[in-house]
Amino acid sequence: MQGVVFLGDRKIEFMEFPDPEPGPDEVVLEIKASGMCGSDLKFYRVVGGAAALGLGGDGSPVIAGHEPCGVVAEIGSAVDAGQVRIGDRVMVHHYKGCGHCSHCEDGWGQLCREGVVVYGATGHGAHARYMKAPASTLVPLPDALSFAAGAAISCGTGTAYGALGRLGLSAGDTIAVFGQGPVGLSATQLAAAMGARVIALDVSAERLARADAFGADTLIDPSQDDPVKRIRELTGGPGAHLSLDCSSSPAARLAAVQCVRTWGKACYVGEGGEVTMDVSNDMIRRQVTLIGSWTFSTSGQADCARFIVDHDVDVDALFTERYCLEQARDAYALFDGQQTGKGVFEF
Repeated sequence: MQGVVFLGDRKIEFMEFPDPEPGPDEVVLEIKASGMCGSDLKFYRVVGGAAALGLGGDGSPVIAGHEPCGVVAEIGSAVDAGQVRIGDRVMVHHYKGCGHCSHCEDGWGQLCREGVVVYGATGHGAHARYMKAPASTLVPLPDALSFAAGAAISCGTGTAYGALGRLGLSAGDTIAVFGQGPVGLSATQLAAAMGARVIALDVSAERLARADAFGADTLIDPSQDDPVKRIRELTGGPGAHLSLDCSSSPAARLAAVQCVRTWGKACYVGEGGEVTMDVSNDMIRRQVTLIGSWTFSTSGQADCARFIVDHDVDVDALFTERYCLEQARDAYALFDGQQTGKGVFEF
């Protein structure tokens, strides 16, 4: 089969790989949708080529794509046929840990003490017709959801849902969401569905327009207005109850902490980079809680899917670009500009 491989330096190659065969505890999926995520751009852009990241542990080619969704095509000899059957519609929790430590047993394979394989980064992902994964990483896809929606939940949308849960968002809360790329837009959409007042921030007029359509109550362009001052004005002085940074911008991260009220909470999900703040004035003396949230557990992924079905959230509306896999070069070149919505490869 052909798989998409990031070479770094904004280059992509289609490489030939053997069709995967399941080990005893594994399954092979026929991929139906494979999402594009902002974190893919790290591998797409890396200077010096993919070997600079040590892909595959030794620089060997790795199939990209960490938002997998499809149907079970083959089952390993030790997989319980009563729990997983050929033809099941499933998402994948895109991490493989040891399977035995307390984190793995709780469904948090990405926190495994023995090390972790991240599909699409250090293990073969879903930008190909087939993908192999442990049966324990499968999460059922409700019949009411499309395969593309399942791909979104498998990373970006699930990440937003997990962060809102970590923040303890409740109906009536005011939340400021910094960055309206796919993860931030998912947070805006989900927070609105939860009954929160959403303040959406981005420097892109196109992305702010999408946030408006997805339920944001107020839009702020931080390049035009002081975001902290504006959020305090909108809340009558104290600031937002909660904030979520999906941008990884140092300025946005600082503003996310400064814009919440006393006893407020700020959460970071945007990867990479740094932030500098006055810890005493920005946090300690205002009793502010700062949270880091890394994706979700297997049960959290399932909870996200159920919430979307129960609240009729239109996750498919996230996708502004739909591609066949052969269009991967053009797809990532466009996505690299970070002005579009979410993209997905459909099979």
